[in-house]
Amino acid sequence: MYWDRKDECISRDELGELQLKRLKKTLQRAAASPFYRDRGIKDIQISGLSDIRKLPFTTKDDLRDAYPYGMVSCPLDKVVRLHSSSGTTGTPTVVYHSIKDIDKWTELVARCLYMIGMRESDVFQNMIGYGLFTGGLGLHYGAERLGCLTIPTGPGNTKRQLKFMKDFATSAIHVIPSYALHLADEVESLGIDPRNEFPRLKYALLGAEPHTEETRRKVEDFFGIAAFNSYGLSEMNGPGVAFECPARDGMHIWEDAFLVEIIDPETHQHVAPGEKGELVLTTLQREAMPILRYRTKDLTSLVSGPCSCGRTHHRITRITGRSDDMLILKGVNIFPMQIEAVLIGIPGVGRNYQITLESKGHNDHMIVKVEIDSSLSINDYKSLDTLRKRIGRELRDEILITPDVVLCEPGGIPVAQGKAVRVVDNRTL
Repeated sequence: MYWDRKDECISRDELGELQLKRLKKTLQRAAASPFYRDRGIKDIQISGLSDIRKLPFTTKDDLRDAYPYGMVSCPLDKVVRLHSSSGTTGTPTVVYHSIKDIDKWTELVARCLYMIGMRESDVFQNMIGYGLFTGGLGLHYGAERLGCLTIPTGPGNTKRQLKFMKDFATSAIHVIPSYALHLADEVESLGIDPRNEFPRLKYALLGAEPHTEETRRKVEDFFGIAAFNSYGLSEMNGPGVAFECPARDGMHIWEDAFLVEIIDPETHQHVAPGEKGELVLTTLQREAMPILRYRTKDLTSLVSGPCSCGRTHHRITRITGRSDDMLILKGVNIFPMQIEAVLIGIPGVGRNYQITLESKGHNDHMIVKVEIDSSLSINDYKSLDTLRKRIGRELRDEILITPDVVLCEPGGIPVAQGKAVRVVDNRTL
């Protein structure tokens, strides 16, 4: 049940003492980097965990400004790997790892996989991107540490993914939620019963992009498996920061490796457990590049009560979006996840959608493109008109504005090889 019972079920008092010890060590390491040295970190005294508020926040822009080596806190001959967060323009954000960092990261991922029930007898097919992106290698190393037969298929090439799943009796897949829905579309189009075609498939690890509970249920119901929410970000290693246990009542965030804060993104004040805010994380074990009070921009809340699995690490709720993903149209604040939650719950709607923002005169306008279910015909104009009107009505009730709804045939919206491109902003400045 536990990869390491001592670490996972540590008492809250012992955990606090461990965190304080590791925080002090982290500050010493951080002070050796040019970036934190210039911020005067070595002069800040920490006597308790609440003193974390004395430290400055670190942002993605700070990481860009420190590019390439300003955040490194150990000799470069101790650095063995570099990863970079996703992004196609401007200066990238890079994160460095020592051998010890890679080992500790691998242990956290193995802890996550063991927690959901994976064992060395499992066949793990990794459909997430490798290379500079942390998702592929992070889960790959963890699955190998567990002893699983690990298949690094990477993203895309759906027909090969399905062939490997069948031929090698894959029992666990790591996949972006939007691509999991695309896999379901492909299986359905082939007339295959997934329970017969992939009899050993038990788990789907969903990560790399936020998704709704409705999306999880669609994946589970179609394949007949259990899907688990995985949270990570490259600045904090990648996958393995937080993960659901079988109770699936929030994601356990490993507090022996990360100090957790939830703040109001506007006032920067801490919010109470259960209140939504921005997740702020401090590394507690990283050697090559410790990061203090990193503003993730991810919106969540803290679940501090006991979990039925027995683990004592606090949980965070499903990420509902990013504070910088919020769209403002006609004075209304809208998160893309609100739109996904509506679409997924409407019969006749397919598994892919895209939001386009445009300027019309002096006003902003939203177009929601939605694939229809394969059971509908693109030529059944009456049924499609009814569906279009229902989508528009339910979206208006949720987001308070009425978008244009464009229905597309199955496969009519391109499938991204990486994270799904859910919002295309064509507005003029």
